[in-house]
Amino acid sequence: MTTQTPRIEEHPDIAALRARYDRVAETPTAQAVDGLTLLTGLYLAMSSWIVGFVGPLAISNRFTGLAVALLALVFAANFGRTHGIAWVIPVLGVWAIISPWLVDGPTARDAAVVSNIIAGALTVLFGLGMTSAGMRRT
Repeated sequence: MTTQTPRIEEHPDIAALRARYDRVAETPTAQAVDGLTLLTGLYLAMSSWIVGFVGPLAISNRFTGLAVALLALVFAANFGRTHGIAWVIPVLGVWAIISPWLVDGPTARDAAVVSNIIAGALTVLFGLGMTSAGMRRT
């Protein structure tokens, strides 16, 4: 007679943790952070058209912004299973802040630099909010 061991996903502690993360994700604060992160990512992706710059920085912003927006959607849809990679959003925000100098060098336009610094700072702020959401007590 063999006994079947339950899968790790069915362990009561794992189920309780996922339920806790789902409760946190349903709070108005978490939903606001998710929405603001999504909007910031979309702005970053479109910033080259809004501010008016071209070149490698525009391409970097498109990829970075789309990654931020996609992660925000994933976290909003299923934070209980994806909370472990929430730290990626602040890292992308830091990249947005420093990318004008690393991608375009000293010739980066002032408007592009200011746009990236603001969008990057907001991305870091909202990303830290998402990261800390899983650590809060409900």
